This record gives sequence, structure tokens and C-alpha cells, in this order.
Amino acid sequence: MASARVEPAMIGNIGNKKIFNPEVSGLDQLPKEMMGMKLHDDQDDDMESEKHTRPVLDGNGTEAGHVIVTTVASMNGHSKQTISYKAERVVGTGSFGIVFQAKCLETGEIVAIKKVLQDKRYKNRELQVMQMLDHPNVVNLRHCFYSNTEKDELYLNLVLDFVPETVYRVAKHYSRANQRMPLIYVKLYTYQVCRALAYIHGVHGVCHRDIKPQNLLVNPHTHQLKLCDFGSAKILVKGEQNIAYICSRYYRAPELIFGAVHYTTAIDIWSLGCVLAELLLGQPLFPGENGVDQLVEIIKVLGTPTREEIKCMNPNYSDYKFPQIKAHPWHKVFPKRAPPEAVDLVSRLLQYSPSLRYTALEACVHPFFDELRDSSTRLPNGRPLPPLFNFKSSELRGISPEMLQKLVPEHARQ
Repeated sequence: MASARVEPAMIGNIGNKKIFNPEVSGLDQLPKEMMGMKLHDDQDDDMESEKHTRPVLDGNGTEAGHVIVTTVASMNGHSKQTISYKAERVVGTGSFGIVFQAKCLETGEIVAIKKVLQDKRYKNRELQVMQMLDHPNVVNLRHCFYSNTEKDELYLNLVLDFVPETVYRVAKHYSRANQRMPLIYVKLYTYQVCRALAYIHGVHGVCHRDIKPQNLLVNPHTHQLKLCDFGSAKILVKGEQNIAYICSRYYRAPELIFGAVHYTTAIDIWSLGCVLAELLLGQPLFPGENGVDQLVEIIKVLGTPTREEIKCMNPNYSDYKFPQIKAHPWHKVFPKRAPPEAVDLVSRLLQYSPSLRYTALEACVHPFFDELRDSSTRLPNGRPLPPLFNFKSSELRGISPEMLQKLVPEHARQ
């Protein structure tokens, strides 16, 4: 489906069929949360002050050529070693701070250093989450240190693996060339995101809350994928409120648009479905221009949510003024060449009711990924696939023997 941009007065069409005008549809009556208004962040959940046990360094350290020297504890925890990083170039910026590429002068290794302004009153949740994680499809936190500026601002520096590409840039490359991403890459990237989510959701109860192509790092030689940017991540506790204004708009689950504050890790699964659909289409599936328009784009494909579905998304939402739009068949949303298995997987990820969406582990065993489980499958250049079946016991706890058999194919058990 080509989701072309349209005039504001006439929101949306499928084919040549007009869907509805927001001025007469009741969509203009949606709650404030849907108008893109930023709500309070819940960063202050951790009221205990941060105890800065790591060295604090002077200077910004982000100018090309600037050398940052810090000390880290050795493996035995007793002795300390000095590590020097030479800043090379800025590779990412955002409201959080910056990410720059640096070279370790002692080893010659290239790393990424994410530098974020630290509120001295609170612990940094991103650091807390990243210290818990250890997985082949999650970017690795090597260590961290603090630095001070002349204005006495304190910055936290997270030293991470440097991975040169993102799924966003890879997809853009194919889009500019007017080509579709090879299906083997769509399978590889999506599967590895499923694995990363199965790990952070199932083992640690962490919700990423900002799954999008820009946060999926890819090694262009091996095609191993690593999930990055845990700046919005949080361990979700049942019964505890969370902010609804989270996740980048195109990938934002409908329960968030409805202002839900008691959501689950299923919001990441919705985002995963949006990413898979985008890789198949060559463009975002739901390109909303604001909170209301985002819901309009979703309704154009999934149809109007029923009262029951709205209740599943947010039991406290009581305004039901929606135009009755029929769901657009999934097989018509995607080009004819899209495999039925891919379309089926998208349909199981993009469900209004969060509880009906696949879990990440269920997605891993979907037939769409069967080609990856075939021992004869190779990358287009003839090289072997990256590691896909090196599960730890903690990732497989409590799963059925049937699922285990599907997750770890015979050739990977040797």
C-alpha cells in the first residue's frame, strides 16, 4: 500500500477511495494524549541520588582529536587500568546528547561513546538497564565514566561497541536505488530484533519503548544486528503507571495514542510489526503527522477498533466517536511479491488488542524465518549467516519442547 501524503482537509485514501474528513468524523474529539502533547517523563521514579563512584573528567571530549583518559577496574576488580579515547567524529545527536566515534589508543579499537547530561539528583535509568544486558543482539556496554564541563554540568559517558550501519540507512540505500531490500536481509534483521526483544522482555522484564529502524545497528559485513539506545527503556512493573508519550510516532502502539499508562512490552511488538512492514514496503506503513493523524493511518489499514479492542488498549478511554471504517485486507496492503508468510507475521504483530499480539519468542518460530533455520542458507555474498541460535538457558526457560525444537534447529545443536 502506498501511504501517500495527503491534503490536511482530506485525511487519507486507500486506492482512490476517500476515507473520512476529520472535521466530521469525531477524530477531532480525541483526548489530549492523542494531540501529541508531551506529558511528564517518569525519569524521576528513581528518587535515590546517584552516587558517582566513577572518575569525573574535565572537558567536553567530543571535538575531533580530543583525548579522554579514564580508569576502569580490571576483571579481578582490584587493579585499575588507564584507557584513553581519541574522539574522531560525531555520529548521532538528539535531545539526549550526542554519540561520537572514538578510538581506544591502547588497543586501536573503535568504540561509540554516548554522552548524556546527567541530573545529579537521580540515577540514570539507561545505565541501570544496560548494565543488566548481555546478548549478541543487544549493543554491549563496555564501561562508563563521568565528565564535567566548565559550566559544572555533569555528563555520563557510555562506552559502547561501534557498529557502522543502521537498518534505517540500509533501507534508505535500497529506497534511493528504487529497489526492494533483499528478502534474506528482511528476514535476518527482523529475526534478530525478535531475539533481542525476547531476551529483554522475557529475561529482564525490560521494555525498550523506542523500537525503530534508526535504533537497529547492523554490521554490513556479517549482517549481525544489535538493538541500541536504551534511553527510553524501563522495567515495567504490573500496576505501576508509565508515561503514554513514548516511542517515535510512526512506530507508536495504538494503546499509547489512546493515552494508556498501564501498557505492557507488547508496545515493542507493535513497533516490530511496523518495522517489518516498512522493510517490505520500502516506506513507513503508518506515516502520521501528529498523534491524531497517526491513529487515522492505523484505522485506514486495521479498520475502526471495536469497543472491546479500545477497552483492551485503555480501559479508561470512554469517548467512542469514531467513523466506521472496514479493515483493508493485509494482502492488499503489500505488493504481490511479498511472501504470504511475511504478511501473516505482520498481521499477528499489528493487532489492536495487546494481548493478541505475538510475543517476541512466538515471532521467532514463525514460518517466515524457516529459511534462516536451513543449514544450507547463506548470505548473498556466500558467507555464513551471523549467529542466530546461540540461546542461553535463561532465554529458553519455561518454553515447550516443541518451541525449543523449532527455535534451535538440529544442525545448531551439534
